[in-house]
Amino acid sequence: MPVIVIANPKGGVGKSTLATNIAGLLARQGHGVMLGDIDRQQSARQWLSLRSPSLPPIRGWEVEGSVVRPPRGATHVVLDTPASLQGKALETVLAIADRLLVPLQPSLFDIQATHAFVQALRAHPRAPRIALGLVGMRVKERTQSNERLQEYLATLPVPVLAWLRDTQNYVQLAAHGLTLWDVAPSRVERDLEQWQPLKEWLTR
Repeated sequence: MPVIVIANPKGGVGKSTLATNIAGLLARQGHGVMLGDIDRQQSARQWLSLRSPSLPPIRGWEVEGSVVRPPRGATHVVLDTPASLQGKALETVLAIADRLLVPLQPSLFDIQATHAFVQALRAHPRAPRIALGLVGMRVKERTQSNERLQEYLATLPVPVLAWLRDTQNYVQLAAHGLTLWDVAPSRVERDLEQWQPLKEWLTR
């Protein structure tokens, strides 16, 4: 069962936005998707509660007493993680991750936090078996902050899989439990184009 982890020790970088849309993509492809949330804020879980049962199903954890596990029939797991992921929680996540995506925004604080996190990930004993990728979030084209982010990411030995623009589409869709894959393609055409390289990486 592929486990796709979304992680960055910096808060507010777009982890839940990325996680929910990846879950939506996989569900639209017909997979049995579980969207797990180990963030104390439980953003992904709250998003799931808004999702219409008429849409491709995405399920959360199955809880039986003190046991938490993927629901029966799940074929793909997308895991949203909290800020300051470290220690035992990080070890647990790395033990099950097949792919790990690190979202970040074009800000100095994001760059600094992400640099240390990526270095720690690449030095970890489990790193060789985990596919690692970066995703630029809320990117505003033709800005100095975006240029600095691109210059920085070019120095890392980790692929940048997508540059996702700063748009209200994500905010408006999330408010209704929706993803890019749940609405008419013409409504989010530019966003779907930006997702194409990431989509190919996820389904490779």
